[in-house]
Amino acid sequence: MSSSNHLDRRTLLGGSAGALGLLVAGSAAPFASHASAAQTTRLASGYGPLARAGELLALPEGFSYTVLAESGTTTVGGYRVAGDQDAMGCFARPGGGSTIVCNHEVGGDASEGVPHVDGLVYDKGAKGGTSTIVVDADNTVLEHYTSVAGTVDNCAGGVTPWGTWLTCEETDERAGTHEDDGVTYTFEQDHGYVFEVEPTSQAANIGKANIPLKFLGRFEHEAAAVDPSTGHIYLTEDADEPNGLFYRWTPPAGYVQGKGALHALAADGAVEVGTLEAMVAFERNGTHVTDLSKATKTTTTYTVRWVEVPDRDARELTIREQLADSQVTRARKLEGQWWGDGGAYFVASYGRTDDGSIHEHDGQVWFFDPTMQTVTLTTIFAVDEDGAGVDGPDNITVSPHGGIILAEDGDGASQLIGVTDQGKAYRLALNLVDDSEWAGPTFNAAGTTLFANIQGDPGRTFAITGPWGRPSNAKS
Repeated sequence: MSSSNHLDRRTLLGGSAGALGLLVAGSAAPFASHASAAQTTRLASGYGPLARAGELLALPEGFSYTVLAESGTTTVGGYRVAGDQDAMGCFARPGGGSTIVCNHEVGGDASEGVPHVDGLVYDKGAKGGTSTIVVDADNTVLEHYTSVAGTVDNCAGGVTPWGTWLTCEETDERAGTHEDDGVTYTFEQDHGYVFEVEPTSQAANIGKANIPLKFLGRFEHEAAAVDPSTGHIYLTEDADEPNGLFYRWTPPAGYVQGKGALHALAADGAVEVGTLEAMVAFERNGTHVTDLSKATKTTTTYTVRWVEVPDRDARELTIREQLADSQVTRARKLEGQWWGDGGAYFVASYGRTDDGSIHEHDGQVWFFDPTMQTVTLTTIFAVDEDGAGVDGPDNITVSPHGGIILAEDGDGASQLIGVTDQGKAYRLALNLVDDSEWAGPTFNAAGTTLFANIQGDPGRTFAITGPWGRPSNAKS
């Protein structure tokens, strides 16, 4: 592609594109500490400058994309594709190819949602859920079907060590009649739960995927990550007034994690199973950290303790209101989470002083180390004053080629942003159509395809391929 096709955010939005508004450095555990704390980092070249790769995306040279699904269209088998595609989990398919479970962040006021299928519906009045896309080794769609329906605002989630997908409702709406933007709708069930989806077939989810895992709490869930060694499940909360919390579920005695284990605990609707706790962080001198936005330098590390949640089903008060600021550590917009490098990466999308944050930023990435019981700030994005930087990272995945991939959900141009294993940021993809958010980045098992969504009208699911390898840390 000719150099005249190269696109960057400076061309689109004005302002300097050199620094990306980043304060990025390596952490002690997941990233190799090559940079000093709070060093202002220039934009790394990653896979090279972005160039128009078609009508929809700009990608590095040599990369290309395929649209796997588009909302509002009818696809393989006559399946009607729902919109608001969000986080995804990818699973290797026997014989080659991938099975992708895709969240749909659809609320009760939507005109169209995930198609209801008998045995897969939690609440007949709700329109969210997940769809499953099966592709062959060439990313040709073979099947597309509903895997759970009748849920609300399925935002993020997480892949389990036993090969299933935890899909999370980002809401705490109760059963009853509600109104949003002039639209009235009625729920038959309470919402704000986690559900487990089996990727092997639609039939494998009948009577199972629509069972809420109530013991994981009822709150505005965002993402989940499972410790393969202990079975602990870590959960993020995207909420405010007050800001959300980071949670840990500890399994009950005798629990053996694996397929069917969570559904067995949830079959009778039990809530008080295992222990649900919220994180509280401390500085090395013992000072309580009330909000994660206090950290302004990468490599900042806090010691973690846990406080038990009084009423995890939030019968009277939301969980975050049950615990005082003096008891916990909060963060504005705790978003995506992904297990990797022996711990959980999780994102705080932004912080402003007027929302309760101590310091302002346009995105933090934290690494929770379950062995050391610490959280370390690996990446921080400075406030994007001129629209040339990064604004509002949301979903996250760990790249098999090193580092992480972040999906932007902010103002201005919408990008996929990578961070190398040395803590330098680079642009990976640009939405050329509008400023709709990216969501759901996840690699196939071979590391040859990155699947990702753009929410919009229509919403689309992409398969991105190209000359993957370790991204360059050199200056762009």
